[in-house]
Amino acid sequence: MTTLLRPAPLTAPRVSGDLPGPRSTALLAHQERWESSARTYPRHLPIALAEGEGSFVRDVDGNVFIDFLAGAGVLSLGHDHPELVRAVRHQLDSLTHGLDFPTPAKDAFTQAQLSMLAPELRKRTRLHFCGPTGANAVEAAIKLCKIATGRGDIISFQGAFHGSTHATMALSGLVSQKAPVRDGMPGVHFFPYTASGPAPDGCSVNGADLLEQALRDGNGGIPLPAAVIMEMVQGEGGNFVARTDFVRKVREVTRSLGIPLIVDEVQTGCGRTGTWFAFEQYGIEPDVIVASKALSGIGLPVALILYDAALDTWAPGAHIGTFRGNQLAFAAGVETIRIIRRDDILGNVRRRGARIADRLSGLTRNPWVRQVRGRGLMWGIELADPRDGRPATEVAAAVQHHALRHGLIVERGGRDDAVVRILPPLNVTAEVVDMACSNLVDAVSARAHRSSVH
Repeated sequence: MTTLLRPAPLTAPRVSGDLPGPRSTALLAHQERWESSARTYPRHLPIALAEGEGSFVRDVDGNVFIDFLAGAGVLSLGHDHPELVRAVRHQLDSLTHGLDFPTPAKDAFTQAQLSMLAPELRKRTRLHFCGPTGANAVEAAIKLCKIATGRGDIISFQGAFHGSTHATMALSGLVSQKAPVRDGMPGVHFFPYTASGPAPDGCSVNGADLLEQALRDGNGGIPLPAAVIMEMVQGEGGNFVARTDFVRKVREVTRSLGIPLIVDEVQTGCGRTGTWFAFEQYGIEPDVIVASKALSGIGLPVALILYDAALDTWAPGAHIGTFRGNQLAFAAGVETIRIIRRDDILGNVRRRGARIADRLSGLTRNPWVRQVRGRGLMWGIELADPRDGRPATEVAAAVQHHALRHGLIVERGGRDDAVVRILPPLNVTAEVVDMACSNLVDAVSARAHRSSVH
């Protein structure tokens, strides 16, 4: 009888040979043969995954990588956290799917989510469970506001990303995503997003001032909208962090005009920026909060909106979804919040975020680095050609490839995909942060130098 030994624990990156390796190459070929052309991540990160543990993944060829993509932010406590796995296994023995029936798991999840809100906000908050993705929750939020106000237009911001469904594409700034889809959702108006540091759109004025001017002007061209939707940090838009005066002015304008403010916390929520929701750092309270990605902490799909009870005017069945009763996600989500409190995960996010800021700050001396920006554990390195200021897309791709070849998974985003982005697990250790930052600094330095030479 042969005893199969479990592979060594994943504690450090290790890459040997070419990427992709032979087993990954075979699976990638199968994927190309059978899957949709819309697939994205394996085109830039050509590996096939076998297992994950904490902040690491192993591919099918035995290579080990630090995973600073973390399922696009859904794995808030890393891969296969043992306590979350145990909670899910326990729930498997009783109930896995419950539509919108009340269940012990769902009630515990609801109370756990409400407990993370400030007391006054909690008192007036209702929850609605949507389809399983952030885009489903955004769709629910805009429908809620349209029904409650009787109005139809929506205000969004340049650089925004709210999803890839028909309506959420219309709310997003990425023109290339919308171009092939004719006759998108009408009535969406975009204003400049005012961020800390260099303006993402080159506009130096406060976008909230322009918003107020347009909405208060009888000849401004925009009817009073059903809602304004915004992100505190534009993740997919390039990791731009909203300026405090901008956010507060948007809240002031919307409140004075009776316009519901939707804050999209799909990526920033559940502790990503160092508070449970990013809006807490701005001293505001939105009317609707959209949450999804990290609600379960382990990648099980669940999405919801938390909103002011005054908006709760829709009829039974006005917004439904077959998979809104994911009991496994609820059980994991309750355990995630317990661990976050017990282990001071939000404090860890702030400490590790400060460490990342310190370790990457020297990159701003590199002429190819336009800005390093972020909050908590959500960071981006924007690369631009020092000769003309244009986005350095090819350099960013080379940095991503170099990082992967040396054992670090990172993503790209922003205008022309010229921002190298990281989304580490929220419980990442100081040692892993240092390894990853050393990799990133080396990757940027090597690839920017090569571009300068050429």
